[in-house]
Amino acid sequence: MTEKTYKTKCGTIHYWTNDIPETSVSLVFLPGLTADHRLFDKQVEYFGDKYKTIVWDAPEHAASWPFDHTFDLGDKARWLDGILTLEGVKSPVIIGQSMGGYVGQMYSQLYPDKLSGFISIDSAPLQRKYVTAAEIWLLKKMEPVYFYYPWKALLRSGTNGVAVSEYGRQLMRDMMMVYDGDKARYAKISGHGFCMLADAMEANLPYELRCPALLICGEKDHAGSCIRYNKAWHKETGIPIEWIKGAGHNSNTDQPEKVNALIERFIVR
Repeated sequence: MTEKTYKTKCGTIHYWTNDIPETSVSLVFLPGLTADHRLFDKQVEYFGDKYKTIVWDAPEHAASWPFDHTFDLGDKARWLDGILTLEGVKSPVIIGQSMGGYVGQMYSQLYPDKLSGFISIDSAPLQRKYVTAAEIWLLKKMEPVYFYYPWKALLRSGTNGVAVSEYGRQLMRDMMMVYDGDKARYAKISGHGFCMLADAMEANLPYELRCPALLICGEKDHAGSCIRYNKAWHKETGIPIEWIKGAGHNSNTDQPEKVNALIERFIVR
């Protein structure tokens, strides 16, 4: 994988891709909030010699810094489209974990005919009807919560709360340690991310998925109400869902072989 950059009005996005040209599809991996491109190391390792593959450090995150905080979820989707266009990707399958799944849904809203597939990993629906007013209010108040929370406790809860495997927890800890000594930056990234999410939900757009889709969720995912959201998402839309045993919120790091097999089955359907 080669590291590349994409300049925006708010800063420079760093992303990684291989030299394989697109054949049937390209795989686009989008990490969740405060995670970086390393979240998908096991997927890139498995698929990187088979398909055109792209993974980024989302704006503000890790190498994609410094970055102005004056952007929204729609901007992230538009910048992603700019990267895909630059890389000659015409048939992307977006595989988004948590916040990455929300970016994928916004991409589908803005570019409804471009996606050839969408896989949600421990994410949730972006439509307004799935969340309560109290939940949206809380999303907008998270920055001070993170700022005043002791860093050591935040580090412990941030790692143990999203993964159950030793590998998954250590990886999340490594990604959080990017912000060690700068908790204000970590709090700002988290708070801004949740505010963007709330704003996108309040926009009350359709966020319809016109492409084949798959929901993946860890049976031990205790991040927010992710399990409840996924049950409702599946029931409302009929999108197939796969529950991953022995996996938490970062199920692709807790059970990478299982998740890789599901992704492969999806793209060769």
